[in-house]
Amino acid sequence: MENNELQKIWKNIDSEIDLKTTGQLNQLLDNKIRKTINKFFFILSIDIIVSFGLIVFLIVTALNRQDDIFYLINNSILILITFSALIISLFSLNKLNRNQCNLSLKDWLEQRINLLSKWLLGKYSKLYIVIIPILLVMINISIHVYYEYKPFVEVMKSEESIIGLIVGFLVGLFVSYYAINKIRKYQIKNLEFLRELHTQLTFNSESI
Repeated sequence: MENNELQKIWKNIDSEIDLKTTGQLNQLLDNKIRKTINKFFFILSIDIIVSFGLIVFLIVTALNRQDDIFYLINNSILILITFSALIISLFSLNKLNRNQCNLSLKDWLEQRINLLSKWLLGKYSKLYIVIIPILLVMINISIHVYYEYKPFVEVMKSEESIIGLIVGFLVGLFVSYYAINKIRKYQIKNLEFLRELHTQLTFNSESI
């Protein structure tokens, strides 16, 4: 592929690209791909840390409320759901990070694009709309009941507690949806950038 042809392609991605050899441009392309993929690693890592922290909190609070059966049930369900999410995140991180030496950079990137597209735009990509309210209710109850220092049933009978739980739920729901929407837009933007880079790689390989 002629340098000037590859140069024109790169102008669409980076306006500050100077005249470089084909090898240098390909290396720059590789670096941009890795850097963009790392942004997904970062978000997944945060997700794993938050999940782990929540599990620790739920276990500790449950151990301190061993005589409150309803509180234990609430926390146990939350632990199960959060642990499942943690396992999924770990598997996702592993899949995204998996390197196959026999694959070209283009094929490796294509696999990641397909994987990320499934996560962000696939059949179950909007499942969080249903799951988040349920989790928020249960987490809100767990925190509120624990720091009320009263049995679960007694707290649930208190009008003041119910009002507090409703307000906390609504605020939490707004913040959660807002944050997730921002993160999804950021991830989809990075996914589109990866698709552009894949197009450059495809054009490059076909023009050699």
